[in-house]
Amino acid sequence: MSRIKSKPLLWIVLPLVLGLTTVVADATTLTPMTFDELTQRATAIVRVRCVGVQSAWADGEIWTDSRFEILEESKADVFGADQRMAAAATAAHVAASRSDRASPAATLDNFVLRQLGGKLGGLHSRVEGVPEFTPGEEAYLFLWRRAGQPYRVLGWAQGTFRIARDPRTGAARVTQDSAVTVFHSETREFQASGVRNISLAAFQQKLRRSLSAAPR
Repeated sequence: MSRIKSKPLLWIVLPLVLGLTTVVADATTLTPMTFDELTQRATAIVRVRCVGVQSAWADGEIWTDSRFEILEESKADVFGADQRMAAAATAAHVAASRSDRASPAATLDNFVLRQLGGKLGGLHSRVEGVPEFTPGEEAYLFLWRRAGQPYRVLGWAQGTFRIARDPRTGAARVTQDSAVTVFHSETREFQASGVRNISLAAFQQKLRRSLSAAPR
C-alpha cells in the first residue's frame, strides 16, 4: 500500500500561480471589491441550490464540477442562456415551494461550475479562496464569463454568499465567504468587512438597491 493511500486524507494546497490565463485572471481577481463593484462586474447573479458535486483528474490536477439549479435570477446573463440546461426540479425544491405555499416548477435551469481542486479518494486538493460546495446548500453566486465560455465565480470567495437556515425557526441568513472581522489596535475596535450574517430579506434589499444604482 502506498504512503498516500495509507493516510485517511492528504491535503494538497495548490499555490496561486502568476501564470494564470487572462480569462481566469479576469474572473478570479483577488483585488478586494465592494458589493457594488461585484454587482456591476458580474455578468449574472443567481440564487442557486447545489444538486451535485463530482471530482475527477484532468491534466494532472483534481477538478470539481458542481451542478446548481437556479432558484432565482437577480441579474440576467448578459450573454444569454447557452451555458444552461433544463432539468427536473429536485425534491428539495418541490418541498421548499410547498412550504412557501408556492407552485413548484416542474423544471429548473441548471448549470455546471468547474473549479480547480476537490476531494478524490484519499486526496483533498484545495486552492485558497476557491469556494467549495455541498449538495443541498443554497447560495447567491455572482458569476462572470465571456461570450461562449463557461461560468466562473467572480472573485472566488468574494462572489459567494451562502444562505444558512436556523434549524429551529427556518429563518435564512446570508454570509459572504470573504467576510472578515479585524481588530484595529489604534481604535481598539473590531471592524467588519463584507456581508456577514444578515437576514435574507436584508440581503435581497441590498442587492436590489445595488442593481438599481448600477450604471446602464
